[in-house]
Amino acid sequence: MSQVAVKRALISVYDKTGVVTFAERLVAAGVEIVSSGGTAVALTVAGIPVTTVSEVTGSPEMLGGRVKTLHPKIHGAILARPDNDQDLIDLAANGIVPIQLVVVSLYPFRETATAPGASEEEIIEQIDIGGPTMVRAAAKNHAHVGVVTSADQYETVAKSVESGGLDEELRRALAVEAFFHTASYDAAIVGWMGDDLVIPLRRVSELRYGENPHQPASIFAEDGASPWWLEAIQIQGKEMSFNNYADCEAAWRLANEYPGCVAIVKHTNACGAAHGATVAETFERAWACDPVSAFGGVVAINGVLDEATAESITDKFVEVVVCSAISGRAGEILATKTNLRVLEAPPPRSLDLDLRRVEHGVLLQARDSAEGESWGVVSDRQPSEQELKDLDFAWKVAMHTKSNAIVIVNNGAAVGVGAGDQSRVGAAERAVARAGERSKGAVSASDAFFPFRDGLDVLAKAGVTAVVEPGGSRNDQELIDAANEQGIALVFTGRRHFKH
Repeated sequence: MSQVAVKRALISVYDKTGVVTFAERLVAAGVEIVSSGGTAVALTVAGIPVTTVSEVTGSPEMLGGRVKTLHPKIHGAILARPDNDQDLIDLAANGIVPIQLVVVSLYPFRETATAPGASEEEIIEQIDIGGPTMVRAAAKNHAHVGVVTSADQYETVAKSVESGGLDEELRRALAVEAFFHTASYDAAIVGWMGDDLVIPLRRVSELRYGENPHQPASIFAEDGASPWWLEAIQIQGKEMSFNNYADCEAAWRLANEYPGCVAIVKHTNACGAAHGATVAETFERAWACDPVSAFGGVVAINGVLDEATAESITDKFVEVVVCSAISGRAGEILATKTNLRVLEAPPPRSLDLDLRRVEHGVLLQARDSAEGESWGVVSDRQPSEQELKDLDFAWKVAMHTKSNAIVIVNNGAAVGVGAGDQSRVGAAERAVARAGERSKGAVSASDAFFPFRDGLDVLAKAGVTAVVEPGGSRNDQELIDAANEQGIALVFTGRRHFKH
């Protein structure tokens, strides 16, 4: 591959971490340093010989530093092609010396825009102009120029310069990163200034395949974000698949809705959930909700996975376990299941935007949350303290279950889940069928209102004693009357939780 020997480098960085050491190595390799502003000062103070941009251009910095590098003698030096005769003529005619390496870190726009109390004027001043212009110029001319946009690249680039030059593969990789860097930077500005949205995504890894083997797939993360799944540590097991990630996201968000919760998810729907005194007991109660559906599912444990729980898990077929931590010999026990994927993960921290693809477009919404709801009892009978606790848990599980959703909970554990049904009465019938005798004395949650009393009647006949739902149907009074007829405590939340 062709190498580009670096004779001249332009360094202009806001973040000066590591730049002195990097510049020292360049100078030792025979590279002339051109610099501007605070970077030139920092390098000079460190004893590194620097040619200032003003010396190169013959023009002073102006407008309070807004204009430094926007000059033909800078951009001509970056964009010149040494194999182009006309470029060489123009360089000679204008006294321009080519630059083979551009090192730039941009003003911290994103950090300023998200800082508490930052004024509009302060934020606007952090919109870099000269930096992105130099970065894009160098990236465009990557056949002849290398471009560095992060201190993480200093070591690789310094070694290459010391070894004789930047090879073609490295220059192209640096250019790709540079264009992504400026695209991400502009995306942050667009998001701050208006209603349009540009989301820069970095590919984290290629996946074996998508939902099915014939579908190619990868996983991407938003640039600058640290989602829980990216910070999670995989302790053991096969590579995570597309379906594993989708189910883990659903299971881990549900588990983190409730302290000490264990959630079991299949096809992004809960088929078991519980909270209790010990993790081992809670896992068994969650599994008991629907053992057939739980087979091959994802287990999420909002707590420490201990030895007793590990023993229970290895007795069953589970695809993935995601937990807060692992204690004692639990890791050794889980390791006997070599294909079982085990993750230690931080809790989800962000109610980020929820996006859904449509053809050549995206549906976008704020992520659902139960915060700020105001519950009201509309029946004659008030729910007991235990019923209220179970109603709260059932409501959280229903919020994370595909619509139409009915969840039945008995003493801190889901015992029946009707998910993704086309009718609400159908969802109620499926939940009751799974719960069986466990419906007696249980409570239930419906993610949206009952349009008719038939769904409530199904639950009442099965022995459910309290129900929480949004209310808001024109037939609400019919529901209230039905609840009073059957001695059911009925609670309205004023907010539904559809999940399509």
